Amino acid sequence: MIEIGHYNELVVSRHSEPGVYLIDEEGNEILLPNKYVTEEMQTGSNLKVFVYKDSEDRPVATTERPYAIIDEFAFLYVKDVNQVGAFLDWGLEKDLFVPFREQAQKMVSGKSYVVYIYFDLKTERVVASGKLSQFTKNDFIELEDGQEVDLMICNKTDIGVNVIINNMYEGLIFQNEIFQNIQTGDRTRGYIKSVREDDKIDVSLEKLGYDSIEPNSKHLLNQLKFKDGFIPLNDKSDPELIKSTLEMSKKTFKKAVGNLYKQKLIRLEDDGIHLI
Repeated sequence: MIEIGHYNELVVSRHSEPGVYLIDEEGNEILLPNKYVTEEMQTGSNLKVFVYKDSEDRPVATTERPYAIIDEFAFLYVKDVNQVGAFLDWGLEKDLFVPFREQAQKMVSGKSYVVYIYFDLKTERVVASGKLSQFTKNDFIELEDGQEVDLMICNKTDIGVNVIINNMYEGLIFQNEIFQNIQTGDRTRGYIKSVREDDKIDVSLEKLGYDSIEPNSKHLLNQLKFKDGFIPLNDKSDPELIKSTLEMSKKTFKKAVGNLYKQKLIRLEDDGIHLI
């Protein structure tokens, strides 16, 4: 079966005036227009193509790669807004439609938003939604404390930053635990801090507990080498100064310092940390 909104592994069936027809194992055919056809595409060749509906609402194949496919979250740019909704650039010739009813906030041309891509059964088209919560699965969470996960940075709130975890769950990084520059749409690694009884998930950008000491110690050591063996910080330094200098909390900083001191890699003076 040829799936709209997904990559499909198909075989070149026959050549025609508008392009090449591809076929699946069940005998279903779809057109790959001439603009995507190359000399290597001979009858019997295997091709991996993306399938969606063109401007005339016909299923069509393309060798272009969209920025995301069905059942994925993506940070996409709004190319246009009209009386029916917004149209996003998702890397294909035809833009991705977001109906007004699926906009968490009114989308503005020229801005980018995190959206979820899905197949609308009513229109049988690939569309997107900015109402992310209806597509996450926090009612059935299979995560463990300390687990390393993939994160997509979403919107900021009064208490922190919302994230999408493993393209599946909603989570939150508290503002006072963010020690690096992150922007909406960024993809990074993180760690599960806790899964709460109310199905809320707290996330950290740093490894938790003892596991966080070694990487942060290496970071501090690298900074010392970069700064000619001296950093004017100590355990009495202001937390904000530590954060702006090293992108880590004061608690993490003290653990990293302690680890390097035990290994006799640094010496601690009143004016700061010296590399031995």
